[in-house]
Amino acid sequence: MILSFQNTTIGRIGVAECEGAITNLFFPADTLPEDAEIGETELTGEAFRQLNAYLQGSLCHFSLPLAPSGTPFMERVWRELSALAYGTTSTYRAVAIAAGNARAVRAVGMANHRNPLPVFIPCHRVIGSNGSLSGYRGGVALKKLLIELERETKRLKL
Repeated sequence: MILSFQNTTIGRIGVAECEGAITNLFFPADTLPEDAEIGETELTGEAFRQLNAYLQGSLCHFSLPLAPSGTPFMERVWRELSALAYGTTSTYRAVAIAAGNARAVRAVGMANHRNPLPVFIPCHRVIGSNGSLSGYRGGVALKKLLIELERETKRLKL
């Protein structure tokens, strides 16, 4: 695993590549893998280019090879998250239903928490049934910022 770092508008972010795919995005408070090799690749550079364009509101869809690793259910949840439209939100319950188990609302929350590629796989778009911005690995303030960024960008482009 090659791990690259860059300062962004949301803090110092780490992006990891392994075997030609992006595998992880690390927020400043995340624990980093001890066996990671610090460096930069063409792919991590492209990931940061796209991430920065997204944060500036000029990119709505990432086009990167992503390889998140988790249980089969987590991977189904992450596919459902990736299908959520830019500038929209969904609920944990709706994602659970889409992933094939309407009773797995808490498991969807855990899959979101363990999402190794937040922002690239937009778990920030999932909110509580009552509209609350429940937990986010990068913090609820960042979740709110990302949702508002997308809504404003979408509004300006219409």
